Amino acid sequence: MTIEIRRRESGAVRDWPAVHPVLARVYRARGIETPEELILDLDRLLPVGSLEGVQEAAELLLAHREQGRVLIVGDFDADGATSTALMVRALRGFGFSHVDFMVPDRFRFGYGLTPAIVRAAIERRPSLIVTVDNGVASLEGVALARASGVAVLVTDHHLPGRELPAASVIVNPNLPASGFPSRYLAGVGVAFYVMAALSRRLPGVFNPATLLDLVALGTVADLVPLDRNNRVLVHQGLARIRAGRCVPGIRALFEAAGRRIATAGTADLGFAVAPRLNAAGRLTDMRLGIDCLLANSPQAAAPLARQLSELNAQRRDIEARMQEEAVRIATDLLARDAGGSPAAALCLFDPDWHPGVVGLVAGRLKDRLHRPVIAFAPAEADALRGSARSVEGVHIRDVLDAVATAHPGLLDKFGGHAMAAGLTLPAARLEDFRAAFDATVRRHRGADALRPVRYSDGELEATHLALDTARALRAGGPWGQGFAEPQFDGEFELLDSRLVGERHLKMRLRAGGGAELAAIHFGYLGSEFDDARVRAGARVRLLYRLEVNEYEGVERVQLNSSCLVAL
Repeated sequence: MTIEIRRRESGAVRDWPAVHPVLARVYRARGIETPEELILDLDRLLPVGSLEGVQEAAELLLAHREQGRVLIVGDFDADGATSTALMVRALRGFGFSHVDFMVPDRFRFGYGLTPAIVRAAIERRPSLIVTVDNGVASLEGVALARASGVAVLVTDHHLPGRELPAASVIVNPNLPASGFPSRYLAGVGVAFYVMAALSRRLPGVFNPATLLDLVALGTVADLVPLDRNNRVLVHQGLARIRAGRCVPGIRALFEAAGRRIATAGTADLGFAVAPRLNAAGRLTDMRLGIDCLLANSPQAAAPLARQLSELNAQRRDIEARMQEEAVRIATDLLARDAGGSPAAALCLFDPDWHPGVVGLVAGRLKDRLHRPVIAFAPAEADALRGSARSVEGVHIRDVLDAVATAHPGLLDKFGGHAMAAGLTLPAARLEDFRAAFDATVRRHRGADALRPVRYSDGELEATHLALDTARALRAGGPWGQGFAEPQFDGEFELLDSRLVGERHLKMRLRAGGGAELAAIHFGYLGSEFDDARVRAGARVRLLYRLEVNEYEGVERVQLNSSCLVAL
């Protein structure tokens, strides 16, 4: 599949003397108009009271502080784990007499505050259930809790359905009537705002800002767009992590991943720490991950982090096998359509697939084939549980909503965001759903939705292929979803190359100015970028990130390629 590289428009930058010229160009291409917009101090956060429902949530919580029993019900991903840990730590810090948590076993209870998880929760005799990173779609579960005499506070960020649950209070920036300027808060961001509102009612008792390391981790892990408000949260959390003022569990996860905490960035959180935390929810029980984040000493956190690393290694092995099978299934499905227009979206199923890993498989295949993908695994009672990943131009939750509206009874339940969603359906209806899903994606997709496009910040002059540029770019974040890490494109002479780690291509390049550069292309073998003509002496075009590679205490500049084409 041919990758189109588009260069972002940046325009001229004036009067930014303190900003590296390449970084200024990058900022301008992301809509930054003035240096003032780059200030990410905590006082630039949107006011706590501007998020609807936080004051009522604080009042509800206070009513259960001394005599009540508060039970946090989280989600089984990294956002849910950090939300749960933040809420538990904060409420205990505020002096609540009894705080506990539950996280649904995804294999027994499924997602959200289901009636089954409510029945299990009621056995603990809570006076208040607080959901974090879930609950806005849990109509039946909330109703059961209220009927059982238990108050419910829903804190969530997912898109609501046509009906809201009858909770005591709901805090969600994506409610239809919300005027909160940042609808991109992760679940942990919503939990932080609720705790910040509570701190105003209990001044001087506990400062939730001491838990911004958890907010940064959950926000990056959940891939929410980094608008300015989220960038403030992540920037402040990373500052705490780099200063060593993070919870012992985060430090232990950095050490288990072999990452330096002093130079922590969003890439460390997204690609090293979050996958280890997520491994617990994918393969076993997220309680292990939450326990790691709640550990109060390095001695308690270290063995939990090691267990999470071992689970993550198992997850990688399972994912690799499933990925090979998914490519084969996708190839067969696309071949069926060879006589007509190719499938606009893919639904994949294998009876032996692990339900905790299907989301990763869908994401990898979506990147490879550049179209929405849903990967299904068996669930209980002759049902399938799927995880969907989408591309720009296709709002996946809206697509599922359209399918459910046009085909009543086809979907048991669904929920999610523009780029990711979860769903269940009867196993016998998979082919029906596959046809309806493909047809609906065709109607909803944007003009470029199925065209693989990568964006570049242009070409770098030879003088800017240097450590000072790489350092400036590293310090210029936080980068992430919606505030993309800078990538550049250019042509180079390939001096030599070799495979490392079975799949990765290590290269030595010569730039136009004659300078030699190290480069690496991760996942080269088995990717759409394979090209047997990549040999010494060839001319290659790369789309790459300019990075600082530190080895044995020495820093060198390195190009990290995401797209490689032999010319």
